[in-house]
Amino acid sequence: VVGSAQPRIEHRTQMPYTDAVVHEIQRFANILPTGLPHETTTDVVFKNYYIPKGTEVITLLTSVLQDQTQWETPDIFNPAHFLSSEGRFVKRDAFMPFSVGRRMCAGEPLAKMELFLFFASLMQKFTFQPPPGVSHLDLDLTPDIGFTIQPRPHKICAVLRPGTTSLIPRTPELP
Repeated sequence: VVGSAQPRIEHRTQMPYTDAVVHEIQRFANILPTGLPHETTTDVVFKNYYIPKGTEVITLLTSVLQDQTQWETPDIFNPAHFLSSEGRFVKRDAFMPFSVGRRMCAGEPLAKMELFLFFASLMQKFTFQPPPGVSHLDLDLTPDIGFTIQPRPHKICAVLRPGTTSLIPRTPELP
């Protein structure tokens, strides 16, 4: 779509598969399994559970991002989760890696923009493959789970695509 031009945020609507891959990376490999703690300001009954005023509530975001009732293949990396049958990007209500509501992450729009631009630029400049002697089937995508969810270390080869001459775009010289 962008050829050799540097990807811009305007390209996002023209690149639904790339956008879907970025969203699926966030769903499949979400870094923070929980939202920030909140405290109830009044007594609440939620799904027949009584929650008294002053109770600390922590949302388990992973429970939604891996929910079998929301995702066709929750345990498999599948960008099609975010694509219509016509290949258009589709927003999903169960996609909430930045939490939801009034207390959701204020940086979400900026983060999404930066993730798209960074990923699109990497894909434009490089192909990625396992090192010699290692098959993609050897890669274990099971994360290390703790306070955060972290990918396990892997060696990978980033190979500059043919015709790519510079990693940093040149800016026009000023007169």
